[in-house]
Amino acid sequence: MCGIVGGIAQRNVVPILLEGLRRLEYRGYDSAGLAVVNGGELHRKRELGKVQGLAALVEADPMPGLLGIAHTRWATHGKPSTANAHPHTSGDKVAVVHNGIIENYAVLKAEQLAQGYEFTSQTDTEVIVHEVFGALRTAGNLLAAVRQAVQKLSGAYALGIISADEPDVLVACRKGSPLVIGVGIGEYFIASDVAALLPVTQRFMFLEEGDIAALRIGSVEIYNADGQRVERPIRESLLSPDAVDKGAYRHYMLKEIYEQPTAIAQTLEGRFINHRLQESAFGHNAAQMFDEVKAVQILACGTSYHAGLVARYWFEELARIPCQVEVASEFRYRKPMLAADTLVVTISQSGETADTLAALQEAKKLGAKYSLTLCNVPESSLVRESDLVLMTRAGPEIGVASTKAFTTQLVTLMLLVMALGRRFQLDAALEAKITAQLFSLPQKIDKVLRLNDPIRLLSEQFAEKNNALFLGRGAHYPIAMEGALKLKEISYIHAEAYPAGELKHGPLALIDADMPVITVAPNNSLLEKLQSNMEEVSARGGQLIVFMDETLVPAVNGAVQMIKVPQVDNEISPILYTIPLQLLAYHVAVLKGTDVDQPRNLAKSVTVE
Repeated sequence: MCGIVGGIAQRNVVPILLEGLRRLEYRGYDSAGLAVVNGGELHRKRELGKVQGLAALVEADPMPGLLGIAHTRWATHGKPSTANAHPHTSGDKVAVVHNGIIENYAVLKAEQLAQGYEFTSQTDTEVIVHEVFGALRTAGNLLAAVRQAVQKLSGAYALGIISADEPDVLVACRKGSPLVIGVGIGEYFIASDVAALLPVTQRFMFLEEGDIAALRIGSVEIYNADGQRVERPIRESLLSPDAVDKGAYRHYMLKEIYEQPTAIAQTLEGRFINHRLQESAFGHNAAQMFDEVKAVQILACGTSYHAGLVARYWFEELARIPCQVEVASEFRYRKPMLAADTLVVTISQSGETADTLAALQEAKKLGAKYSLTLCNVPESSLVRESDLVLMTRAGPEIGVASTKAFTTQLVTLMLLVMALGRRFQLDAALEAKITAQLFSLPQKIDKVLRLNDPIRLLSEQFAEKNNALFLGRGAHYPIAMEGALKLKEISYIHAEAYPAGELKHGPLALIDADMPVITVAPNNSLLEKLQSNMEEVSARGGQLIVFMDETLVPAVNGAVQMIKVPQVDNEISPILYTIPLQLLAYHVAVLKGTDVDQPRNLAKSVTVE
């Protein structure tokens, strides 16, 4: 959840650290801090709030250094405060930045208190730095001390560690949380995400589970979980430094909403020959695995879970393949039944979602033979853990509220429906029809984006609202769920989604003139039923807002506000109808003055349980 940056160079690393933190601020923005070694001493600054506050401190009192680590925090243990901000230090000699959770920190803390260590924070991280400091007494050097200390840690961590007594080395390690090494010319950097280091390098090494690395000027040593010296390949990032800039947009979220036509085109590119999906896009042995699959189990969290719920309708309706969808954090803690011929599909923007990764590992323990991940980040943990992979190619998504990651996930899920469906009841004619629809999506989304101004005007009605209800039917019920999630994430309006048919089973009691009811109403076989549900809202004086196919007229008495969505075929309409709901949430949040890209209490990559 937090963001780590570090570096060792023959130049002042502080500006690099601060720029890296700015680029990682989507991962956490409760507090920020940095530490450098200079003149045989450790210098540290920390500040509550966002990175700009830390930058102001450094500008007012510069602290240059050739070796340093920095951190932007999303609180897990201990409230947001300067005292709880990273880096944490021990003996004024060792400093640590940490992403993850140390599960046995209470036991370690009790031991360390008995040994005379003083604690200045409420964090679990502080036990790590004391453990390293203590190990230095016998280990002889920082690398050996870190290797000794992490043996006592239970949980997940990515660590950057420096010592005032060793100004020529930066030690990094990972277990359960991502960490990359940026390779410069005679200099090295670490970060939670390649985006942080794009201004200084586009060459990266990805640390694997259990790796510990020692970075020095001109060299890097990496040891695996067994303590053996290993080499990790250097990979070239295709991202440009400005790929994570807002450009002319006010917020990253708005930029990413408008990037969806391009992102979807990139998702489709190169995966079809003569308009036929190539199964090799999923992996070189995908066809063989798909031949043996009899059912699908989808595991995901949050927005990715909603994508999975849409796909369940597609798998069962279009291809007639049994499909189950479960929140990953629930799957891993119950006793599910999973047939060996089930394809376990995990969905994650970051590929580091802790619950989803653990759920996949649990599925394998239960005997699942085949796994596939849909992900936006190459070299991520889920990608490495899965048999097959289909990258969404959404590009960097900085806004905490997912937009283009969600729609590209839906597109890749439809590709999977097509590939598996060939072995079931999805015939060639329907596959060709869906293919044509998918390639038409970028143009159709461009048309939907032209609704921005009327949706912005509509958002003014939410200025004084505290609650909202979203309705949908069939595959559009998960789209209503996603719309409600977007609204609550960034505007802090309490929003719920229901299948429209459930209104009379309880939610109808909430309807009054002050309750906006947002309805997703494409032109499909459930429209007549949906209109009946809308009539129930209207008859009770509800404030009805309908996103409806442009060819239709709502057959509802009373006041209805309608946003006409361009006509779209039923198979891909869930993808298209999510766009206006994204725009609605965005404009409501702007109107309410919330932090659109960095909403309170949330962070982008949920790498802790």
